[in-house]
Amino acid sequence: MSALVYVPIRWLAALSAVALLCHNLLDGVGASRFGSGSWVWSLLHEPGVISVAGRPVLVTYTFLPWIGVLAAGFCFGPLFLLEPAARGRIIARIGLALTIAFFAVRAVNRYGDPAPWAPQQTEVFTALSFLNCTKYPGSLDFLLMTLGPALLALAWLDRRTLRATNPLVVFGRVPFFYFVLHFYLIHILAVFASWLRYGESAARFTFSPLPSMGGFRDLFPANYGYPLWVVYGVWILIVVLLYPLCRWFAQVKATRRDWWLSYL
Repeated sequence: MSALVYVPIRWLAALSAVALLCHNLLDGVGASRFGSGSWVWSLLHEPGVISVAGRPVLVTYTFLPWIGVLAAGFCFGPLFLLEPAARGRIIARIGLALTIAFFAVRAVNRYGDPAPWAPQQTEVFTALSFLNCTKYPGSLDFLLMTLGPALLALAWLDRRTLRATNPLVVFGRVPFFYFVLHFYLIHILAVFASWLRYGESAARFTFSPLPSMGGFRDLFPANYGYPLWVVYGVWILIVVLLYPLCRWFAQVKATRRDWWLSYL
């Protein structure tokens, strides 16, 4: 993005739209097709495990489409220079258009996600199949179903005044800081929980990618995993534990102008 900000905003908006709308055309191209250069394709489009200095590194957030999302967000910025009422109307219309587009594209079920939905045994599971879109890499369907409602929420929140201590404000001011820290904190908790549950054998697999992310299934116990309520509990715990640190760092950013702070 430090280079893309110099691209004329109209060109950058067009390139962002192309990246977001068209990257699913590459779903049929596998990294194995590139031989020794497969790691490049994993960085660009297909998540997987690559080797760095002889150690496995899991790539999940590929350049396509996430660079497109970042660039689109940068192009979105000038809207906040508009008068509040006009800004709110435009943001709400964009959010509504993206949300409607999600239902239309997903219903057609021909393009937009490498994992098409299918009728299930019950209406609830059919709805879950419909909403189960691919995040790694973020499919067109996934981006429409997340960015659309997010913009609708933004249009609604933009009309309200939130206190500086509101969690939405605190985390919103230091999103990348939280993003980086939560990975390390989650892994520390996962290592501790695995040690409690599986004992010393946990050392074999806690620092390896999960099988669902390209890791070796034989390294993990057959019953590895936790109930859904545990997952939600850990999620809430992570947010609560990181709130004070994020609030502190938000105050640091508000009182200092060091160049590196703009990246966090």
